[in-house]
Amino acid sequence: MIRSRLAAVALAVASLLCSAAVRAQDFKAAVGSTPVPSEIQSSIRSLIAPVSTNITSGNSPYCEIWTRASIPAASTPATALGVSYTTLVEGEIVGAIHFDVPVKDFRNQAVQAGTYILRYGLQPVDGNHQGVSDYRDFLLLTPAAQDSSADNLADKDLYVLSRKTTTTGHPSVWSLVPTDSAPTLLPGIKANSDEQYTAAYFKATVGTSPTTIGLVISGHAQTP
Repeated sequence: MIRSRLAAVALAVASLLCSAAVRAQDFKAAVGSTPVPSEIQSSIRSLIAPVSTNITSGNSPYCEIWTRASIPAASTPATALGVSYTTLVEGEIVGAIHFDVPVKDFRNQAVQAGTYILRYGLQPVDGNHQGVSDYRDFLLLTPAAQDSSADNLADKDLYVLSRKTTTTGHPSVWSLVPTDSAPTLLPGIKANSDEQYTAAYFKATVGTSPTTIGLVISGHAQTP
């Protein structure tokens, strides 16, 4: 009986590892030259670098990511617990993304195919968000056609705008993960077998410093 249970546990672990590996292999990232989408407002489009990170799933396009040519850096790096991207500023534009297919965000909320602005935000420290992620850094989606300000948005304004990308009444959040285990070659893809997510890693410039960003593109929090 004990041997049977051990065998079952081993099989389950192997299955989880295998499924994570399959997901990572299914996604591929490459430097691209996809034009910055015209539906992005001109005030924001002028900030975006023309080089894209093109991500495919199998043989099909999944999404294209553009970063801001130079993401403004915080004057003083953040020191709060759980913050990995200490030089990013809340509410600022980090870049843009176009999904070629309907997707699910980190809260497992449906997001339609289309173009969105990526703005930086921090997971609130309260009971409603406890246990959602070990890391507080997120990018929030806002609809490209409705986000027209190049300025940083206050939390309440960012949340209102991001809620328009979902049907749940909650902003669309996409987890940023630490980059200490990022692939050597960028852009790249890597799955996390423990958290059951797949992240895309790509280059950006924050202030004047070359920076690696790790963005979860598939998988979601285990708690709502």
